Amino acid sequence: MIDYIATFIVFFAVIDPIGTIPVFIAVTSSYEAKVKRRIALIATLVSAGVLLFFMVAGEIILTALAIPLPAFQISGGIVLFIFALNMIFGESKPEEEVKLLDDHHQTAIFPLAVPSIASPGAMLAAVLLTENARFNIWEQAQTAGVMLVVLVVVYLLMLIAGWINSLIGKGGASVISRVMGLILSSVATTNIIAGLKASFGV
Repeated sequence: MIDYIATFIVFFAVIDPIGTIPVFIAVTSSYEAKVKRRIALIATLVSAGVLLFFMVAGEIILTALAIPLPAFQISGGIVLFIFALNMIFGESKPEEEVKLLDDHHQTAIFPLAVPSIASPGAMLAAVLLTENARFNIWEQAQTAGVMLVVLVVVYLLMLIAGWINSLIGKGGASVISRVMGLILSSVATTNIIAGLKASFGV
């Protein structure tokens, strides 16, 4: 059985539901309430589909390309770590992704579903937390369930995004995003160490 709390924290950190709120508000600023709810639902469903695809097919693709999972753990951990450092020291998630709206159509798919909710970090976590050598089918299903619970949280937060934004403001969302980056850096380091141990048979 998986550690539900640890898995939830990992997915909460990489998906960053709080950081998605300013992005959602910017994406839907010109729409009425009914359309906003529809956009929130579509973005959540698309994100779920993307992340479930990586859970099911991610390791299969790696195997087809003859890439050992420890190598993916190391490289994925490094990418996650860089992603986390950017969250901590660079522009926070909401600041960075809202800028994408300047050059692209405001849609539920981009930048809301990808890369805001189904972020690169979330895709990597989906693969690493469902490794076939470490987790059986039931445990992988449990992980998928936890991930879907986090996405439900994202959906519910988008429905009350206006109220949350007025409560914490952009500054609050930025602070929370940086805290999530700190947690994510620890997860990334753990993955790198695990990959190194597997590679050298420690």
